Amino acid sequence: MKVHENNALGELAGAVGKGLLAGLAGTVAITISQMIEMKITGREPSDAPIKVASEITGIAPADDSEKEKVSNGVHFAYGTSWGAVRGLFGLAGLKGVPATLVHFGAIWATELIMLPKYDVAPPVDEQEPKSVAIDALHHAVYAIATGLVYDALDAGSDREKKLTKLNMLIKGLKFKGY
Repeated sequence: MKVHENNALGELAGAVGKGLLAGLAGTVAITISQMIEMKITGREPSDAPIKVASEITGIAPADDSEKEKVSNGVHFAYGTSWGAVRGLFGLAGLKGVPATLVHFGAIWATELIMLPKYDVAPPVDEQEPKSVAIDALHHAVYAIATGLVYDALDAGSDREKKLTKLNMLIKGLKFKGY
């Protein structure tokens, strides 16, 4: 008795799709985390997303009134797309806390390399420890939220779980000679 057919492209699409949804949820979580932190610390919103995107694409908003919209769009596109990477980790068999830790490391390391490369932030060893800790916290919020949502989406339906258990029981009975 088969629970479902293996279909590599379908599994890839499913993992990436779940990852994108999870990445969107993670982006919402980091955005809320940053909004709370900015309210507490009085920090202004970062213009790093728009600066890096402008540097990479050569396209910049026409005026300052568009900067915040474009920056938010880049922020959400970037965060959501990183969710696809989390989906690929899941497809490769990396799940739960280990996947979240690897995802966090990949995201934060990318930021620590990219922002200085585009002269948007100083290298990490030239930043205040408090700023580095706050940034790490925000990225941890993102990775944890993305991981929780991805794992929930990837858990399978109740029907699939029941069929899998039934299939295991049948295989066990066959093994015992029944």
